[in-house]
Amino acid sequence: MTSDLPVRQAVILAGGQGSRLKPYTDTIPKVMIEVAGRCIIDHQLEWLAESGVTDVVVSAGHLSEVLLEHLDSREQPVRLQSVIEDEPLGRGGGLKYAGKHLSRPDEGWYALNGDIWTRFDLRAMAAYHAERQAVATIGLARPRLPWGVVELDGYGRVTDFVESPPSPYPINGGIYVFAPHILDLLPDVGDHERTTFPSLAKDRRLAGFPIEGYWRAIDTAKDIGEAAKEFASLRRPDAE
Repeated sequence: MTSDLPVRQAVILAGGQGSRLKPYTDTIPKVMIEVAGRCIIDHQLEWLAESGVTDVVVSAGHLSEVLLEHLDSREQPVRLQSVIEDEPLGRGGGLKYAGKHLSRPDEGWYALNGDIWTRFDLRAMAAYHAERQAVATIGLARPRLPWGVVELDGYGRVTDFVESPPSPYPINGGIYVFAPHILDLLPDVGDHERTTFPSLAKDRRLAGFPIEGYWRAIDTAKDIGEAAKEFASLRRPDAE
């Protein structure tokens, strides 16, 4: 059974190579890519703090010394601990390794992929997780399709054109809420999406929380520019 205590701790997976973001990631880790003048990880730490998180473990890898210097160079809104994978453990293994360093082993925790630029009600996701007594809850995003689509009526006549609509299918948004004992279920090495999550789904212990708010994965140079424009529009007083 999961606890209904507020979630006060989190893990950020920040060790990815970011090969699709070269040449940016030749000199800085992916989480230090700037969107609208701010590093992704700085945005994430601020968002977590606003959501009630007090302690964060950052799992570093690629160019870890650059990331740690960046984090140490500024006052942080949360208590930070950094861990470094000596060898690649995969996302599931990375979550397990970092999760073992959390300061409150008997409490639940959030986890974020380090390339996610987002804003939504994280406390609502934690409450959703607790209500369903889930072992793990996935934040589900609906990214916009890169193409326009055509709408038809029942007779096959075109009724409208819609530019870049949200995907009709939710995807794993790379944001999670975990019960404390998830550490017993995560792989030492490997991907939790291929091991832990299918097993939990089979046992109906995996929940999916629809993200109502802004979400984008920063995977390519195009994403950087588009995210900056989108985020700026969200911050305008007249934005819906």
